[in-house]
Amino acid sequence: MKIVVCVKHVPDATAKRSFDAADHTVDRAGVDGLLSELDEYAVEEALTIAAAGDGDGEVVVLTVGPEQALDAARKSLQMGAHAAVHVVDDAVHGSDAFGTSLVLAKAVEKIGSDTPVDIVLCGMASTDGAMGVVPAMLAERLGLPQVTFAAEVTIDGTKVTARRDGDVATETVEATMPLVLSVTDQINEPRYPSFKGIMAAKKKTVETWSLADLGVDPSEVGLAAAWTSVQEVAARPPRSHGEVVTDDGDGGRQLVEYLAGQKLI
Repeated sequence: MKIVVCVKHVPDATAKRSFDAADHTVDRAGVDGLLSELDEYAVEEALTIAAAGDGDGEVVVLTVGPEQALDAARKSLQMGAHAAVHVVDDAVHGSDAFGTSLVLAKAVEKIGSDTPVDIVLCGMASTDGAMGVVPAMLAERLGLPQVTFAAEVTIDGTKVTARRDGDVATETVEATMPLVLSVTDQINEPRYPSFKGIMAAKKKTVETWSLADLGVDPSEVGLAAAWTSVQEVAARPPRSHGEVVTDDGDGGRQLVEYLAGQKLI
């Protein structure tokens, strides 16, 4: 079985972000980044599925982004993935979900040119954009069925059964491989890379591709081709000090008036 896991290198949510003044894109070079936390669940599920097979399962991680995006692939390799592909090209800068899904689809097709890909695995969303639409777009571009937001996955031959937990109901969805599958953060507990895994990752294959390698025209991706754009960026306002209520016998009334004024009651 061959599984491709799409992973993303995202800015650290705890770090202060800066933006390019010209195009309002995130300055990824000026902030620490890491493998998107939600993608760790996808990597873990891919490793679990591969291990449960006949022992010849292969997990390839795929990432798109600037040079530092390779760190996301390295973390996945340390967790146990077998190989990685990094698509890096200046023309990709500013791509939205539409452009990103195109690049990912072409890369998946190239990865499967020798041995067909059985499952394309994704996290439920990225922790920076949080759109959650790339798996569906990817499935459409690849012409594959999609099973999204899976909280539990079982595989029997070529049949994939997934449990989807909604706010008011739980669904069971079935599909046949090959397919695109996205998983939630309820599906497993991602492993921590061991020292052995970290050392082994240094010897694993990492391929670097450009848009030309994928046959993607630069005019189809990037900021100019994006269907969505950021019009304005403003710094988060400083946190205000709380209001102190002095109890001179009417503290309860003051508290109620304050809560009512904030429309909290």
